[in-house]
Amino acid sequence: MTSPELVDRLEQLGTLGAAPRAELEWLVAHGTLRVLEEGDIVTAKGVQVEGMFILLSGHVGIFVDQGAGLKKVMEWKTGDVTGMLPYSRMVAPPGDNLALARTEVLAVPRGCIRSMITECHELTSFLVHKMIERARLFASSAQHDEKLVSLGKLSAGLAHELNNPAAAIERSAALLDDRLDVAERATLALGAARLSPEQLTAIECVREACLAKPLQGVLSPIQQAEREDAITDWLDDRGLDPGIASQLSETSVTIQALEQIAASVEGPSLEAVLQWAAAGCSVRGLATEIQDAAMRISGLVSAVKGFTHMDQGGAAEAVDLTQSLSNTVSVLKSKARSKSVAVTLEFEPDLPRATGFVGELNQIWANLIDNALDAVPQGGHVAVSARRERQFVVVRVVDDGPGIPPDVKERMFDPFFTTKGVGKGTGLGLDIVRRLLGHNNALIEVDSTPGCTEFKVSLPLTDGHTGGVRS
Repeated sequence: MTSPELVDRLEQLGTLGAAPRAELEWLVAHGTLRVLEEGDIVTAKGVQVEGMFILLSGHVGIFVDQGAGLKKVMEWKTGDVTGMLPYSRMVAPPGDNLALARTEVLAVPRGCIRSMITECHELTSFLVHKMIERARLFASSAQHDEKLVSLGKLSAGLAHELNNPAAAIERSAALLDDRLDVAERATLALGAARLSPEQLTAIECVREACLAKPLQGVLSPIQQAEREDAITDWLDDRGLDPGIASQLSETSVTIQALEQIAASVEGPSLEAVLQWAAAGCSVRGLATEIQDAAMRISGLVSAVKGFTHMDQGGAAEAVDLTQSLSNTVSVLKSKARSKSVAVTLEFEPDLPRATGFVGELNQIWANLIDNALDAVPQGGHVAVSARRERQFVVVRVVDDGPGIPPDVKERMFDPFFTTKGVGKGTGLGLDIVRRLLGHNNALIEVDSTPGCTEFKVSLPLTDGHTGGVRS
């Protein structure tokens, strides 16, 4: 293909073709026509980009391994430009650029880019806009991928957290049906006993003792067994059904209270009274367990809703960091428990609000705290705190892990850099943190020694809290 024909083809490439013909001729004079077959590598991962590539025809995609196999994160078609662009700091791509069909590219060597900037002003202007657009698309794709990773972690943790209260509700509801039958039979027997007003008063005392909250707190299994044995012995001594001992032992009724009712009611009527009291207390106890479990589920849903900030708009606002950090710790609680890690929260009283995008800040906290949980050993400790310092609200995430080596510290905010094994890290978390912090006008500092790593995030105060700042 002759040079004039190549220039003619460049003029047909949309925005790029709007450049002066003389500048397109410069491209042809300094470039080389390359024909790629499907599957050919345009630029390889980790290898310095040879130059700029203008697609005359075909289709090219970049594939990155984010821990779950190769994934196409961006693509270019006829008329697009990829590779090295003016003023770009890119040295090597994060993944292989592959031809997805038979593709023709005009390749301009890397060493010619500087000359192009000085000699082809309009073309350079077009290409700078392309670079900005590419950076924006890449950032959007990376943030989307990291959100999916966070969503996966959130879903796994939430499923684990919801399983316990859901199982408690199912178990208590199944027992409730049986206990209601017992309570109904006991009520009929109690009605047939025709008790006097004095006896009914004594029964009410037992009922109140059953419903009272235990003063000694939660009994150990051994203490609970001893209590049940004592009630069983008391029932056996009086020829009563020992089967109700387990139900009575779960209440706060005392042997003294049982003696008082036995002094007022005797024989079959006493057994009916005790069965009625035990069944009633058991039903109420099961209802309380169901209510507590339902409140736990409601609390988890509320924490997740606050974490995702799914009912709010996309504008910067005054952020309650106490609530923001608490919600984040709640949704990561199952991961902390799986490693027996203690996570502490410490907030300055009357902590002022900071200005930011709540959903983005929650994603920042999730990444920092999740990384801290990964770093600490079994039984370690992660401390999260927030306080006002001058014109900022400062959030600190501190862990007692092994620390960050100097060579890792220099690169940890780079895209796709990770020290985690394959399938355990995308290398996007801290890069996303860096980008989101910039969007929230926040600063981050890292200080790490063996046994103590601190990420310090400084957020600007809201306008209503900036007055009277001490210097």
